[in-house]
Amino acid sequence: MILLYGLAMNLIKKELNKIVKLALEEDVGKGDITSSLTIPRDKKGSFAFVARETLVVCGIPILETIFSKTLYKKFCKDGDIIKPGQKIFSISGNVRYILCRERVALNFIQHLSGISSLTKNFVNQTAGTKAKILDTRKTTPGLRLLEKYAVFIGGGTNHRMRLDDGILIKDNHIKAAGGIKSAVYSAKKASTKTIIVECDTISQVREAVEAGADRVLLDNMSEKLMQKVVEDFSGKVLFEASGGISLKNVRAVAKTGVDFISVGAITHSAKWMDIGLDEI
Repeated sequence: MILLYGLAMNLIKKELNKIVKLALEEDVGKGDITSSLTIPRDKKGSFAFVARETLVVCGIPILETIFSKTLYKKFCKDGDIIKPGQKIFSISGNVRYILCRERVALNFIQHLSGISSLTKNFVNQTAGTKAKILDTRKTTPGLRLLEKYAVFIGGGTNHRMRLDDGILIKDNHIKAAGGIKSAVYSAKKASTKTIIVECDTISQVREAVEAGADRVLLDNMSEKLMQKVVEDFSGKVLFEASGGISLKNVRAVAKTGVDFISVGAITHSAKWMDIGLDEI
């Protein structure tokens, strides 16, 4: 599944109010005690979200939702590369209101910008090859849509939003079904969706191809073995590399000729970017 920008934004906007409401309830509780005891009720102020490091920004629509009752200004859009010291988003209004939402806003934009930034690094490493960087279902429960949106903003390709979004036959399915061919045949009889089969060996790849799989996921194979598989079965099936992919080896994997590289790390291990909220 590929989230085109218009579709992505429509999906995001439908979910944002619900996600933000839950996040604020979790963080604020019955109210910001510190602010209410130390800051006058009618105190006004202006603040800006400022990058502390170079990053690919992601989360502007979330900031707009969180601070919908303030005056705000956007200094960039999702996908822009921001340098240290650059403003991302400014807000003006009641200080209690702003500080009550500060942590939730930072949590979202730091996390999502981390995903988009790491994704961009992976995409840059594969430049000049045909390989596309895919995300996985290794996402934070409840935040999959936002995290996959961040992957999209970073230049990655979204893959399987939910289990009903595609057929991926893995080792446990193969064992339970009685083999690769049995699993593929059963899936082909009941569905026209793309069938992907996870394979660890050349013999498994051969069986998947003979059964009519559309794509073979080369799981934890060495680069040498992946290259041989691609050469031996070129034109018969699409290839996806998975398992142990890092910034150190992703280019070498891409140069084996695979069509896709799935990377769980871009969502489950992305560093939160350093962004602060400064009074202006």
